[in-house]
Amino acid sequence: MEFLQLAKERFSCRKFKDMEVEQEKIDKILESAMVAPTAVNKQPQRILVLTDKDRLTALKEFTRFDFDAPLCFVVCADKDKAWTRRYDGKNSAEIDAAIVTTHMMMEAQDLGLGTTWVMSFDPEKGRKALSIPDNLEIVALLPTGYPANDVEINPLHNEFIDEDEMVTYNNF
Repeated sequence: MEFLQLAKERFSCRKFKDMEVEQEKIDKILESAMVAPTAVNKQPQRILVLTDKDRLTALKEFTRFDFDAPLCFVVCADKDKAWTRRYDGKNSAEIDAAIVTTHMMMEAQDLGLGTTWVMSFDPEKGRKALSIPDNLEIVALLPTGYPANDVEINPLHNEFIDEDEMVTYNNF
């Protein structure tokens, strides 16, 4: 599919079919994470794949936005593995993990799957519920699965700011 069309069709899926995602599709999504660009190619992303119903239930301990998806990618970042800008100490780990998550969402869409990016969670409760090591920060939850037949798209999905508000050439 043409990228811009894929990007326009992708939406935050908040209702999934009770149907497992095939391992081949999970593998392709993970491959998209591997090829995503990261600062200086440091690749600080670490991804926990939840497919087991008990492990998926653990999400409910720290977020209400699991949407009962049959699969969830927990995208983490290791700040010690990321590149740091020498001028001000800005660490790229979260940005890198965000790029990786975006690649995963777009690959899932191309495979006929739905996702939603979840950032509304209690990070400390999440760390405990999923036994996330101290060196990793949870950046995003990505509930994934086949969209339910009656899934509703958020009415704001196709509303955008004007281009002249978003873009300025040469000077702010």
